Parts: sequence; C-alpha cells; structure tokens
Amino acid sequence: MKVVLLLALFISSIPSWGGERYSFYKGIRQMGMGGSSVAVVNDETALLSNPAGLGKLRDYFVTIFDPEVELGANTTTVMGTTGELDAINPQKTLDKCLLNPATHMHERAQLFPSLVVPNFGIGFYGKYQVDAEVNAAKTAFTYDYTNDYAVAFGFNFRFWNGIIKIGTNARIINRTEVHNSTIDPTSTNLDLATLASSGVGVGTDSGIMLTAPVVWLPTLAAVYRDVGRTSYTLRKGLTMNTTNAPDSTAGTVDAALAVYPILGKRFRSTWTVEYQDVLTTGLETDQMRRVHAGVEFNYADALFLRAGLNQKYWTAGFELSMGNYQFQAASYGEDIGVAGASIEDRRYDVKFAFRF
Repeated sequence: MKVVLLLALFISSIPSWGGERYSFYKGIRQMGMGGSSVAVVNDETALLSNPAGLGKLRDYFVTIFDPEVELGANTTTVMGTTGELDAINPQKTLDKCLLNPATHMHERAQLFPSLVVPNFGIGFYGKYQVDAEVNAAKTAFTYDYTNDYAVAFGFNFRFWNGIIKIGTNARIINRTEVHNSTIDPTSTNLDLATLASSGVGVGTDSGIMLTAPVVWLPTLAAVYRDVGRTSYTLRKGLTMNTTNAPDSTAGTVDAALAVYPILGKRFRSTWTVEYQDVLTTGLETDQMRRVHAGVEFNYADALFLRAGLNQKYWTAGFELSMGNYQFQAASYGEDIGVAGASIEDRRYDVKFAFRF
C-alpha cells in the first residue's frame, strides 16, 4: 500500500523546462556515467541524488573533505588561466566576455562533507555555479549565478530484505541566485547586491528502488525531487539580504533502470539508463535531452572506469580509491541550447576526497 501511495505521489508534478537543466546536485560519478544516478547511487551522495540509495550502503562513510571543481572547455579562454574567481563578480565577467562574444563560460565548485550509515545520512552542502555569455552581436549579456548552502539529512526504509527501498530527505537551503539574459553589455557597475535574489527554503526529495533478487539484480528506481515545489521565502538570505526571493523550484520526477553483471572474481560492472523529467509537457520536444545512460567497470573497489551518454553527448570518467583517499575525474557534454537548436558545452570535472 505504501508503494502505491508513493507512486501516486510521484505523478502529481508536471513541470516544463528548456535550455540547460539546473540541478540542485550533480555528482562526478553521475556525470562520468552519462548523468545517471537514480538507480545506481550507492555512497554518501545518495543523500542528495536518491535517498532510497541509502539502503544500498554496506558500511558507514565519514567524508571530511571532498572539493570538486568543474570548468567548461571555454572557461579559461574567457576568464584567463588565473581568473576563475572573477566569475563571482558580474562586472568582471562581463568585461571578459565582451572580449570573447558568443563564447560560453561555465564553472562550478562544490563541497559535501557528510556522515552516512546504512539507511541514514546527514551532510552539509556548499555549491557555486556561474554560466555567462555575451551574444555575437554584443547586444545582451547572460549571467546565471547560483550559490547554495544547505544542511541535508535523509533516511530509508527497507522491505523484504531490501527488495523495496523507500527513502526521503529534507534540505534547509540558503540560496543566492541571478538568472538574467538581458543585461546591457555596456554596463559598467554590475554587482551581485543589485542583481541577485536571496532567501532560505526547505525542500524534500522522495525515492524508491525495486530490486529483483535474481542474477544481475535488475533495479527499477524513481525519485521525486522538490516534492510539490521548493520555495525560498522562509526568511531573508543568511549571506545576502535582498528584496526578492529566488525563483521557486518545481518538482520533477526522474526514473531509471539498472543491472549489475559480475564479470569476474574481483571485476564487476554497472549498466543503467535514466529518463529525467518523465512528466514534462509543454515547450520541451526533444526527448533526447532527457535521456541519460552509463556504464561503470569496477576492479576490486579500487579502480573504476566509466562512460555514458548525457543527453546526446559522450561522457567518460575514472576513479582511484586507495584507503581513505579518493580521486575522480570526468568529462561530459551538456546541452545548453533550446528546443530544436542543440549546443554542446564540454565540461571537465575533478574531485579529491578524504574519508573513512
């Protein structure tokens, strides 16, 4: 009965979207595997990707330090080799974008120290992301800035020895954002204080995993993100006091299928396909923008090789895990165009973690 009620809840949100899909969280393993995470997440990132994945943990993880940095292929062209931090300043970003019109810059950095155990987790999440571009005619400047600080906790219930896993999380989020595509490129005094919106909100995600107890462990999973809708009007922003609150985040539903073939004594694999925003209607007509697929080869839980398809573009990644240390890298293409006019933005992501 609980499963039926949860599935009924999943179909209550029908958002629409176009252009790049801005997610609250993207993990480096996820992006190496084509943007897929819903059915395969099995570490501390389950707390943000699909809380039902907390039921797949076999041990506890305490992550002390895990910086992750991502740059677009054109970011150093626009910002210079030492100017990445200038992206936080919209005027400096505009000045540099004017020298490289029709060139998209992207950068993202995040941290997620956390404590997770089987079926429960808590963590602190910090992220900033900037995307910017001056159009070819130099008549408009687009500046998208998101800065999130959040405390998240989640838990999972296992039924029938884990055949069914149902999880949920709660997130208290302080968000500061700018999403403006019509800024005058002749501006000389842009600053976040006048452009940004800031506020605090509470959001929640609910997820489910159904795993058949047969060879390859076929798993069907879904997650309802931002159940109902997440607004940021609980109070003024903690780091910036602005007149307006950030745009609310509509609920979305992602669904996925995964299998786990064992290839040898110490050699395993994971194969998955995921469809995001399954209930979207309206402007989005290119179904490939929602398709994600990935594969991971795991040797002795020490070396991981990953590949996939993110929307229409190839992805790849690897991980070295040695004792308390973990190093990961990935590359993926993101569609930043609009319906009927796809544009690939190639991105490169690296992460180092110390955990035990």
